Amino acid sequence: MTIGNADEPRLAAAKPPHAEAGPGQEPEQDAAARKHALRVLAISSLGVFVVFLDTTIVNVAFETISRSFHTTTDHLAWVLNAYSLVFAAVLIPAGRLADRYGRKRIFLIGIAGFAVMSALCGAAPNEGVLITGRALQAVFAALVTPTSLALVLPEFPPSRRPVAIGTWGAMGAAAAALGPTLGALLTQYASWRWIFLVNVPVAAVVITFGLRLLRESRDPQASGVPDPLGVLLVAAMPASLSLGIIEGPSWGWSDARVIGAFVLAVLLLPVFLLRTRAAAQPVVDLALFKVRQFRLVNAATLIFAAAFYGMLLGNIIFLQTVWHYSVLRAALATAPSPLVVTLLARRASGLSHTYGHRRVLTAGALLWTAGLSVWAVGVGGGPHWATHWLPGALLTGLGVGMTLPVQSGAAVQALPPARFAVGSAINASFRQLGAVLGISVFVAVLGAPGPATAVDAFHRVWWVLAALGFAAGLVLWLPKAGRASEPGATKSAAPEAVAAPEAV
Repeated sequence: MTIGNADEPRLAAAKPPHAEAGPGQEPEQDAAARKHALRVLAISSLGVFVVFLDTTIVNVAFETISRSFHTTTDHLAWVLNAYSLVFAAVLIPAGRLADRYGRKRIFLIGIAGFAVMSALCGAAPNEGVLITGRALQAVFAALVTPTSLALVLPEFPPSRRPVAIGTWGAMGAAAAALGPTLGALLTQYASWRWIFLVNVPVAAVVITFGLRLLRESRDPQASGVPDPLGVLLVAAMPASLSLGIIEGPSWGWSDARVIGAFVLAVLLLPVFLLRTRAAAQPVVDLALFKVRQFRLVNAATLIFAAAFYGMLLGNIIFLQTVWHYSVLRAALATAPSPLVVTLLARRASGLSHTYGHRRVLTAGALLWTAGLSVWAVGVGGGPHWATHWLPGALLTGLGVGMTLPVQSGAAVQALPPARFAVGSAINASFRQLGAVLGISVFVAVLGAPGPATAVDAFHRVWWVLAALGFAAGLVLWLPKAGRASEPGATKSAAPEAVAAPEAV
């Protein structure tokens, strides 16, 4: 990995005092420094955990909230999508703001604001307030994710950074997988409102220890504010696409509003690209996409996230509406999968380091496809959990455990360390945009089936999600377009051009 001169001030600004080392040597950390680094990793990972927990914890309470507010599934889908859309749009500029105003400061502001907005969601009197609260919650959540990684990396020498990144990514993946189970316990024994209120004490712990443990750092070269119009365009494109997918079945696919939503989504893409090239402070550094590994892993992340988040919501609804499980029983029925993810996530990062991320991600995609296929072929209207449901749950758990945490690390692996934060923010944005598309696809493919057709409708959903997971594995094996597009073959005019070798 080659780091250009433009990156050196960033690294110097971020280095803690104990990280100094002689030429050609790895930084030597004493026991106290190593302990401090692990504490920083723990507190930053806890922040990431609570943020990503909220991407899925609502799923299991979906039916309960729907009944509480007397609303429909397609309308309530925006409780999930509002969070994911705003999260994705703000993630990238959040990293830039942190570079300028201080990573510790932005991280703690994000955690505090997230707690306040979580309290608002928990007290929401109607779906409109809940959706608004979720959108505001996502703004602060987006401040946490890139800054947390930027705070962790300077605490570790280069030789240990892959482990730190793997642990950080595993926490996010485990949170997303555990969300439905934790949400069910809170919904069953307290109220659906506690799936939001529980964030408040966790955030208090992060702030208390973060004030004492985290080191402040900035990028002395950072200036200006990321282009606000670019931020709006990042959210508007998937929002328009999601609107068309969600409302297509009820409005009609030939309805002018649905067609207009799809056309708008397509037209906004070139507008976004033109604006990004013209803006003084573009919201996305397009030079990063010249790195082939970064480009392909982000594409795979988008596709797999669509399958993953569509499955999380779909399975909970299936168990509650077709097998008539209670909220808690449905969560326990899905628990083996997140348990496998939690046990496998960190080990999968190690396997990726040993055998290469592409092999591990492909194996994960194949296991995912096998698990969804088991459900699509074997699951019927009768509740046969051990024989019909559990095998698919274990296979999908293996697939997710070998995919989500590995994608987080692989996306930034080929970038210079000074670009890790913005690279991780872009990857997380792709994951959240995939969540929006996955939930939208689930709502559209499922439709509004009656009792007699519900099983067939969910079979269609599982086949579609299986195909998406398989496609995520195939994307990584796309042939190279030619050496001219490789970052090592042509020098980019961008001031912070990426000069890392291709790792795919």
